Amino acid sequence: MFCYQCEETARGTGCTVKGVCGKEDHTAGFQDVLIYLCKGISARNIPAIVKGEGNKDAGSFITEALFATLTNTNFDDQRIKELINQAVIIRDAIPKSGDNEPDACTWTPKSDADIQAKAKEIADLAHVDDDVHSLQAMLIFGLKGLAAYYHHAEMLGYTDDEITKFIQKGLDSTLRVLPADQMTALVLECGSVGVKVLALLDSANSKTYGNPEITSVKTTAGTKPGILITGHDLRDLEQLLEQSKDSGVDIYTHGEMLPANAYPNLKKFSHLVGNYGSSWWHQKEEFEKFNGPIVVTTNCIVPPKDQYKDKIYTTGPAGYPGVKHIAKSTDGTKDFSKVIEHAKTCQPPSDPGTNGRDLITGCAHEAVLALAGTVVEAVKNGDIKRFIVMAGCDGRRAERQYYTDFALALPKDTVILTAGCAKFRYNFLDLGTIGGIPRVIDAGQCNDCYSLVVIAQALAKAFGVDINELPISYNIAWYEQKACLVLYALLSLGVKNITLGPKLPGFVSPGVLKVLVDNFNIGKNSTVEEDMKRMVPA
Repeated sequence: MFCYQCEETARGTGCTVKGVCGKEDHTAGFQDVLIYLCKGISARNIPAIVKGEGNKDAGSFITEALFATLTNTNFDDQRIKELINQAVIIRDAIPKSGDNEPDACTWTPKSDADIQAKAKEIADLAHVDDDVHSLQAMLIFGLKGLAAYYHHAEMLGYTDDEITKFIQKGLDSTLRVLPADQMTALVLECGSVGVKVLALLDSANSKTYGNPEITSVKTTAGTKPGILITGHDLRDLEQLLEQSKDSGVDIYTHGEMLPANAYPNLKKFSHLVGNYGSSWWHQKEEFEKFNGPIVVTTNCIVPPKDQYKDKIYTTGPAGYPGVKHIAKSTDGTKDFSKVIEHAKTCQPPSDPGTNGRDLITGCAHEAVLALAGTVVEAVKNGDIKRFIVMAGCDGRRAERQYYTDFALALPKDTVILTAGCAKFRYNFLDLGTIGGIPRVIDAGQCNDCYSLVVIAQALAKAFGVDINELPISYNIAWYEQKACLVLYALLSLGVKNITLGPKLPGFVSPGVLKVLVDNFNIGKNSTVEEDMKRMVPA
């Protein structure tokens, strides 16, 4: 195997024996082959669409398949093999694009050995360290993030053929060696389409569940049996809440599902009682403490301990071998009755071990812009001197303590704008308020980084300046491919001076990094003291 798609990749260069995430080499091979076949589907479908002969459902399949290959999403070889078989069927039903099709359009595995042989070819090619391969990797990882966010919107009935066409266009481009300038343009186009998909998902969530409201969420355990739900899929949570409303079972969110507590149409369920635990990488301790069943809707799943493995239920793109999976029925609904009955046999959750402090979430763009006058006045009066965007991902490495220390060191006239699980490094801290404005403004899940852009653009308009002239600094933490897509989206909007950490991506070559530095002044974080001088100037 060779995998360097996440921030924690071995030695900062690539996992070659087993993924730091727990992914086995054979699983990595199945995932690489699935992506390869999706490239073949794309290479055939793009010209077929032009001729009116394309498969209109291919884009939806590709987004689901790419989502399954995100870090910490699907570790189940059998499920991935099923997607491989589907990919071959879909590809071969599309008319050939010509006599000289690439291998991805014609190769068909006859056995697991064929799959692993092809996987080795793909892994060997990924070792090539040049700017073109680096840009191809950047594009593929951005497309994975694009696919994940699109999948969530699609589950709520919101679609856009132009987005799935671009995903296919991007995949097809990686079957050829294009000039570096063309590949760079495709990566930035991926960012532009990323803005579009984030806006689509924002609209899907708010129109389905109402605009998020600034909400105080309890983090203590109740006295009834409970179900814990983690991941990102609000539709899964909605169905679970509806099916369990008269069961005597409480529902708790975990990790990136925390912001669900702020949506009016989800808050109306009285048995949605709060959030249990913190970010994804604490699962082994927090899932073991939680006495009831746990529903994992998307990424991130950590390979479970035997002590609680029988309590885990995956659904959607998530999967792990030996874990029960709740599939979608033909009408798109899911049956959570087995989870609910399981919960009824369990004791109430144990104390999660956090400090019991309520968490504030729901500070999405509609809620914050309703306070725009107050915020603008606070800036004009000097009560707020600077905004620090500290959005992105959390991770298990010790160096991520940097983000907690940075938040603590910030002057009391600064406000943190956040989204994603990075917030769990500081949202339990008592950082106070400024004139009633929380010093940690949590817009929601990682996809809600779009809200931060809308807020920044509104502030820029209010002050009559360019977005890069605002008193805003960017100190972004990344971990996986959705964060890559959000970064490209910011770059496509012309945002500069982004600080990224705790490590720069292993898939970015020195030549590509130079382009990013020269054009966007993007750089790595250093120490709290040094970064404070740069990002919070006196």
